Amino acid sequence: MNKGAVMLWLLAMTLLLSACNLAESGPGSREKGYVGISMPTKSSARWVADGENMVRLFQEQGYKTDLQYAEDVVENQISQIENMITKGVDVMVIASVDGNTLTDVIQKAHDQGIQVISYDRLIRNTPYLTYYATFDNFKVGVQQASYIEQRLGLKEGKGPFNIELFGGSPDDNNAYFFFDGAMSVLQPYIDEGKLVVRSQQTTMAQIATLRWDGALAQSRMDNLLSAYYSTERVDAVLSPYDGISIGIISSLKGVGYGSNAKPLPIITGQDAELSSIKSIVAGEQTQTVFKDTRKLAEKTVEMANSILQGQQAEVNDTESYNNGIEVVPAYLLDPISVDQSNVEKDIVESGYYTREEIGLK
Repeated sequence: MNKGAVMLWLLAMTLLLSACNLAESGPGSREKGYVGISMPTKSSARWVADGENMVRLFQEQGYKTDLQYAEDVVENQISQIENMITKGVDVMVIASVDGNTLTDVIQKAHDQGIQVISYDRLIRNTPYLTYYATFDNFKVGVQQASYIEQRLGLKEGKGPFNIELFGGSPDDNNAYFFFDGAMSVLQPYIDEGKLVVRSQQTTMAQIATLRWDGALAQSRMDNLLSAYYSTERVDAVLSPYDGISIGIISSLKGVGYGSNAKPLPIITGQDAELSSIKSIVAGEQTQTVFKDTRKLAEKTVEMANSILQGQQAEVNDTESYNNGIEVVPAYLLDPISVDQSNVEKDIVESGYYTREEIGLK
């Protein structure tokens, strides 16, 4: 090949490589930005929806995404985040398995210039969070407890009633906000004897449910019923999450609750998971707190977009969420209390589920 031919060949190769690079800079490419999304588990439908919603929204705006699920194993999540750092993501959205275990890996992200948005669950003990996107978690607990208050007629002086309390996972910062919100309503009635906790288990240390595990909740409810309710009736159960609620219901039905002679107690929940919405429609679980994760995903994508454009993101809370090192600027969305009376309006009409999916005729 003569010198002229070689030069033509090199020119052709250069043009070809330029064309390839231009093609890669289209929608979903590295040039617009690369977003790592770390979710805790696929075992809960809401985390699957969260991840899928964010991927769709980011890609619609031209970002490349890497979505990973840790299956509730801390080591998996740390490894997946380290892998995202190696891949060179520009920003990370992390819903932690255990908010107390990510300090070192968040430091690694910071050292590489990667900004981090804590998603729904606050990551603790790090000064390197840019924002926190979540719902008003204290209000979630207030809504659950206020529902019990209203249904039992506690404001009207009715009682006493027997109640048992369940908490969320002790490694999830939100669990304490839910509990504190609920107890801000329930504690005065417990103090005056209108609500009776026969087990006397009223602290988070006593009522926590590791990893929000419904099977653990069912086992604990089995033990409570056996020890304290052989002759007494349970009138209400404070449950912080739908998966826990379903476990509690299984335990109650196992000892005869759910009949006309022995109706189920009032049972709260959270996340509007499909199984629990169907349970509410069927008259078993009584209430859930609907947190529209589609809106949370939208807000998180807005935050990431602001970061990648070098702008300040919108926040509406700069006081509530101290992670042990600093107060993290947050955007809090409003939750909605749902029972049979508004399930169609707030769940079906919003497009979250169809009538057919939840068993409405």
